[in-house]
Amino acid sequence: MRLLRSTVHPDIETLEGRTFHRKAARGIILDGENILMLYTARYHDYTLPGGGIDAGEDVVQGLIRELEEETGARNIRDIREFGRYEEFRPWYKPEHDIMHMESYCYVCTIDAKLGETQFEDYEINNGMKPVWMNIFEAIRHNEETMASSDKKGMSIERETFLLKRIVDELLCTQDGESRQIA
Repeated sequence: MRLLRSTVHPDIETLEGRTFHRKAARGIILDGENILMLYTARYHDYTLPGGGIDAGEDVVQGLIRELEEETGARNIRDIREFGRYEEFRPWYKPEHDIMHMESYCYVCTIDAKLGETQFEDYEINNGMKPVWMNIFEAIRHNEETMASSDKKGMSIERETFLLKRIVDELLCTQDGESRQIA
């Protein structure tokens, strides 16, 4: 899968050290200019639905599982690669110094009606909920959060980059109107 971007958190001085590798799958589900997002109250941000891939789990199967759990998505289909975002973040546990996170992003289609979510306890405690959001409003909101919030999470820069890339590659402007490219 093509690499969209590789970043190193500013608190990391060197990539030498004990590294924990984590793979995640993230879904891009569009309906015109609206995109299915997760709003997290704790960080006051919008993120693509998805999450960690279990040991031995296929990336696409992990994507489907995460979308079902986090959004209640049904009949996930027409799955196609979008790109991979790689980041190196500090890891604040004694056994590792760095987390190497790879987010595999896929465009897909789902049924219009969402089912019940199956959030984990920490997701419930963080105030996560699935929402359909205008993609331009999500970008604007995340940029304001990055500029003004002390409680922002580490993922907001990745998510905002991905949202802008989605606009550039999956939405185009003709005669002042946006339209989704099939």
